[in-house]
Amino acid sequence: MSSFDEPTLTIPSRQLIGEAYLKFQLAPRVPAVFAAKSVEEATVLPTAQVTAIPNMPPCMLGLVNRRNRVIWVANLVRLLGMPMPDRPSQQYSTVIVKAGSSLGLIVDEIDGIIHLPPDALQPPPPQVNPALVPYLKGCAVQGEKILLVLDAEAVLQSSVFQGA
Repeated sequence: MSSFDEPTLTIPSRQLIGEAYLKFQLAPRVPAVFAAKSVEEATVLPTAQVTAIPNMPPCMLGLVNRRNRVIWVANLVRLLGMPMPDRPSQQYSTVIVKAGSSLGLIVDEIDGIIHLPPDALQPPPPQVNPALVPYLKGCAVQGEKILLVLDAEAVLQSSVFQGA
């Protein structure tokens, strides 16, 4: 008997169905996602690394030097006009999105990568704040939670950034 007759062990590959998304908490108990292809980086920044710039809109926190590039950092909750939890922090959970230019967006917490099948995207339900609708690609139901599927390009095109 030759050694070629040995049984081979095969490990089933995990089938990932659908597009990859970075899932995060926009605010406490408000899950949201960006398409992974529009995310450059997800990181935690010490607040001291963000240089405040005077006379900017309230959602603009300032500038940060990331990988030898200077990028703007904005609070996504404030940008979207949502109520802001008042919690001092020593660090920011930051999602750096790109669509032509890059922008750092502060979120409550980064949860990781998920996959959503193409048919998971639905129009926003009536209970979604109308101020959010211009920034949404849609919503997806995951368990009992509604995920806000945000459009990075729409966020970057916000009128707030046109002067920045």
